[in-house]
Amino acid sequence: MNIICTTLNAKYIHTNIAIRYLKAFAQPEFDIKLIEYTIKDPVMNIVSDLIQKKPAVIGFSCYIWNIEETIKVIKMIKKINPSIQIVLGGPEVTYDVLDWMVNVPEFDFIVIGEGEETFKQLLVQLRDNKDVSSVPGIAYRQEDKSIKINPQRNKLDLKELPSPFRFEEDIPHLSKRVTYIETSRGCPFSCQFCLSSIEVGVRYFDREKVKEDIRYLMENGAKTIKFVDRTFNISRSYAMEMFQFLIDEHLPGTVFQFEITADIMRPEVIEFLNEKAPKGLFRFEIGVQSTNDYTNELVMRKQNFSKLTRTVSLVKNGGKIDQHLDLIAGLPEEDYSSFKKTFNDVFELRPEELQLGFLKMLRGTGVRLNADKHDYIYMDHSPYEILGNNVLSFSDIIRIKQVEDVLEKYWNDHRMDHTVEYLVSRVFDTPFDFFQDFGTFWEEQGWSRIGHQLEDLYTRLYQFLKTRNTADLDVIEGLMKYDYLLNQKYNPRKPWWEGRLQKEDRSVIYRDILENPESLGSDFVSLQLNEKELYKHTLLETLSFDLQRYLQEGIIKRKDSFILTFFSPSNEGTKIFGF
Repeated sequence: MNIICTTLNAKYIHTNIAIRYLKAFAQPEFDIKLIEYTIKDPVMNIVSDLIQKKPAVIGFSCYIWNIEETIKVIKMIKKINPSIQIVLGGPEVTYDVLDWMVNVPEFDFIVIGEGEETFKQLLVQLRDNKDVSSVPGIAYRQEDKSIKINPQRNKLDLKELPSPFRFEEDIPHLSKRVTYIETSRGCPFSCQFCLSSIEVGVRYFDREKVKEDIRYLMENGAKTIKFVDRTFNISRSYAMEMFQFLIDEHLPGTVFQFEITADIMRPEVIEFLNEKAPKGLFRFEIGVQSTNDYTNELVMRKQNFSKLTRTVSLVKNGGKIDQHLDLIAGLPEEDYSSFKKTFNDVFELRPEELQLGFLKMLRGTGVRLNADKHDYIYMDHSPYEILGNNVLSFSDIIRIKQVEDVLEKYWNDHRMDHTVEYLVSRVFDTPFDFFQDFGTFWEEQGWSRIGHQLEDLYTRLYQFLKTRNTADLDVIEGLMKYDYLLNQKYNPRKPWWEGRLQKEDRSVIYRDILENPESLGSDFVSLQLNEKELYKHTLLETLSFDLQRYLQEGIIKRKDSFILTFFSPSNEGTKIFGF
């Protein structure tokens, strides 16, 4: 029996761990072929590829980001060859099962919840032409076309599950894609917007097997390994053991990502990481979602924001670990004003990334089941994103989406850190005000509907600031020049700003530099540039203030000054000298 397990990933770099568990568990009785596509692949191409492999059974792993495209694929497959058995599993189809079976008649089976043993047992029955009614945890169509839903089986013993990583066909792709790994299933919390809250308790995989898998992945080239545990640090002893293992045995260039609950992380754990972890080895994802206590209470979310702040600040001060903090707009009773406060509270921590998302009314979650209590309206189709509620109008949501757009481009991408920091701390009343005002202007100009180059980001910000008659525009322009040049590997042919230094003036200053290189400091002297190298590998521009003093002391002292940018011909990095 030819069996395929497949999914449509959000991006090429993603991998699907679920179908790998199914393959590993089904061996050796069944040799399942794994095929992954992306949601950007043309449906016809996916269908053609699958049909040509002549499968008897195709299993699809389903999530909110791929269900719409997956259904299109399945409908076409069933038109071409109705005899192919279609099996679906995953979080998107585990809830509202009857609704799915009624509305999509092309679905033959749905595997509900944890699928490894259930899917294998279903395959056995299909192979042997036996009655599937004995298989726990499936929905299926009976001979009279009625739909039957069998109760789920007991939870699996995770320590007995075989490794999903030992497939030779995966080895060539490990260095190019994100590898997902889980050391536990379940979540100790009950947040009503999250599917993980539905499963009670936390179950762990065998620690030594997990370590062996990580060694195997690193030895075969994996560079980015992301732990999908909902709360990696729920057990301090377990987290410490794994952190120590990864510090001791990691290979150069490997990055490990974790979802942690920051307000339960003890200071001694952070001190350990700040002291022992190599810079860049770990990355933390932290779900803050809201700082509104009443909102958190309504969604049964326990959070101590002062302890969370302590953790994030200690980690940031350590300088070893990048942090990605998440917010959710649209939670119950959090209006526009309250969300603005949430945003400012969290931005004050200056995380390396701040992800602004919008509440999704996921099937099976408490917020969806109780949507009427807060007058929620939301998309009928995935991703079920909210369109408004009793305190947040659709126009409010549009405004917050404008914030999201420029936040991603101007903060999370770190193209102009010094500029944005100056704007949010010295020019605008709050960080949210900057991102909101700029985001609204961005939308009004129609820029959200067109592409952009790096230089466009600078000219568009400058245009926005000019229209507001922004104070200190000369200082901001200087910081924008500095940020722009810091992010250049090579001498730019056409920088974004106008009014560049004249050639004659540049020559005079270069002669002074050649005669007195020590005036730019010892770092410049160590470069030992001759006249030809100075002209070829540097760029000279004017500023209206003392850049060095601002960077060192945070003080703006206006004076005619210059910055000299050295672009290393050996790609050793860009250096900027102010004088």
